[in-house]
Amino acid sequence: MMNFRQRMGWVAVALFLLLSVTVAYYVFEIISLEQVQRDGIDSLALPPAVSAHLPPLPLWAWSSVFLVPYLQLFLFLFSCTRADPRAVGYCILPVCIFLLCSRRGTAKSTNQRAGLLIHM
Repeated sequence: MMNFRQRMGWVAVALFLLLSVTVAYYVFEIISLEQVQRDGIDSLALPPAVSAHLPPLPLWAWSSVFLVPYLQLFLFLFSCTRADPRAVGYCILPVCIFLLCSRRGTAKSTNQRAGLLIHM
C-alpha cells in the first residue's frame, strides 16, 4: 500500500514528464517551424545580441548545463515514489562535482610529475 508521499511523488513525476514533453514540443516544433516558414532555414541561428553575451562553450557543455539539473530534479521526484527515499540516493550533482574535481586534481598531479621528471 502506497502512502500519501508516494502517491504525490508519482503525480509529480507524471506532471514533470508531461511538462517536459510539452516544452520540448513547443521549442522544437512550433517556434522552429514558425521561424523557418517565415524567414527560411538560416533563421534558426541565435541572434547576434544573444550569442554575444553567451560564453563560447561546445554543445556538450551547454547540454550538460541544462541536462544535469533536469536529471537531478527528475531523480529527486522519482526518489519520492520509493518507500524509503532516504535509503535511495538518487543524486547526480555530487557525482558530477566529484568527477570534475577529481579530473582537475589528476591533471595537476600528472603535470607536476612530468615537470619533476623533466628537471631530474
